[in-house]
Amino acid sequence: MTEAKTIKISKETYAKLSEVAGELQMRLKRPVSLDEAMRYLLSLKLREKSVRITDLAGSWDMSDEEWTEIKASLTEAWKKWKPPEIKS
Repeated sequence: MTEAKTIKISKETYAKLSEVAGELQMRLKRPVSLDEAMRYLLSLKLREKSVRITDLAGSWDMSDEEWTEIKASLTEAWKKWKPPEIKS
């Protein structure tokens, strides 16, 4: 069993945390402690910080000129590329 600690929170924070625990309880269809609700909220915050490749979508303002240059470069590279030989 883990060591328990006591923390002070405002009535408003307690009420909001209880709401989160209630929502989790409805979703999970089982009792949810306030500790579990806090761990859930912390896990959301940690996930927010991790960078996913999809976070970068739309972050580069590319001009038509840049797109033309990249497309030409890729087209040229694909012409030179040869698939590896499959040895039997």
